[in-house]
Amino acid sequence: MAEFSKIKKVIGLLLWLSITFTASFAGAQSRGFYQELTRPLWAPPGWLFAPVWTALYILMGISAWIVWKQKGFKYAKYALGFYLFQLLLNSLWTWLFFVLQSGALAFFEISLLWVLILITIILFWKIRPIAGILLLPYILWVSFATALTCSVWMSNRNILG
Repeated sequence: MAEFSKIKKVIGLLLWLSITFTASFAGAQSRGFYQELTRPLWAPPGWLFAPVWTALYILMGISAWIVWKQKGFKYAKYALGFYLFQLLLNSLWTWLFFVLQSGALAFFEISLLWVLILITIILFWKIRPIAGILLLPYILWVSFATALTCSVWMSNRNILG
């Protein structure tokens, strides 16, 4: 178990939340394009994504912080490395789907993201079960987002290639 002072724990929490929320900036300008696409009847309205992702990013940041606080980066570098890599893929999806407008690449990438989230959950769980539990809403939402990505891509092949 890593020993950190209270101030270092607070700074660590703020740092992990900041790192995690950095991924959210990639999706901030995508709402208009989403509204133009043909979506399935079960697709959520565009306004719902921001509050859902905000809640998920908070849970994700706290989860990473718990792992860091438990082991430190040195002893949890594998688990935290997977976390950072899946976070990078989380941001990449927005660019593939909304900027490059490639449904195929976005679907492949979100499928890979799902696998990396699962691995991260397992690694976090082994260090501290609550850290893995905090990521369960994230993988559930990404499961839904994977189905939505495929459906929107199939319905908009003229736009999303």
